[in-house]
Amino acid sequence: MLATHYLEIRALHVATAALSIALFVVRGGLMLAGSRLLQSRALRIGPHLIDTVLLASAVLLMLIIHQYPLVDGWLTAKLGGLVAYVVLGSVAIRRGKTRTVRLAAFVAALVCVGFILATAVHHDPDPRHWL
Repeated sequence: MLATHYLEIRALHVATAALSIALFVVRGGLMLAGSRLLQSRALRIGPHLIDTVLLASAVLLMLIIHQYPLVDGWLTAKLGGLVAYVVLGSVAIRRGKTRTVRLAAFVAALVCVGFILATAVHHDPDPRHWL
């Protein structure tokens, strides 16, 4: 039964989330430095692999706890934050036309990460309930 593996799946989810965020910060730093390392194969493919495991573990956790986006508010907010993060991250790392636009998108993406993390920990998207 899937539920018997809840703790392992949650640990995988948390670990891949931390790794994904760390890689985003590294990639953002490389972008700001104008480094060609940003174009390396590992930094182009690795984040996609990690994010695939992160998403798969999220789906498994939803199935185990029987809570779903568009049904449970905190998961809907988390999904909205994720969509915003992906769009802003794309602008920050690749699509931004100027360094200023990329920097602004990078900072905004990190704010989204903070929102996603706080919402996940508290199962509530309302910052007034995070304290």
